[in-house]
Amino acid sequence: MKGALVILAVLVVIGVLIWFFDRKGRVQVQQRREVANSLNEQNTLGQSESDSSSEQVDGECCGRHAVCEKTSLSPLTDEAIYYDDHELDRFIGREAEAYSDDETEEFRDILMSLLPDDVAGWSRSLQVRGISLPIDVRDEVLMIVGELRNKP
Repeated sequence: MKGALVILAVLVVIGVLIWFFDRKGRVQVQQRREVANSLNEQNTLGQSESDSSSEQVDGECCGRHAVCEKTSLSPLTDEAIYYDDHELDRFIGREAEAYSDDETEEFRDILMSLLPDDVAGWSRSLQVRGISLPIDVRDEVLMIVGELRNKP
């Protein structure tokens, strides 16, 4: 009987820990979404105010330099670079809203395996290949790239 009580106590403790970390994760996801939304608004405003020149103006990158490529989400070439993600080619042409939870997790797993400096390149590669990111994963990509842009 003591053994069953010990097992029950351990399961309760594990359940409480899982609940706590899940709650914390949801708060972080909400914060990421808010940051991504503000970045989207800033990018929209910046695009409407910018001119079509390709030179660096007022500290903004044109996307043609090695430093700029780390934070540029626009494809610079038509060449697709694979980041050990050949299995994502089956999603070519699918809309961002049409992914199931399992498929979204597949994208998220690949995103989490990347170095932060590789995230923008991975996003560009998916665009060149005609693969739309799931909305939740796109928000996370925008947050990671936004953090890289704001990093001194």
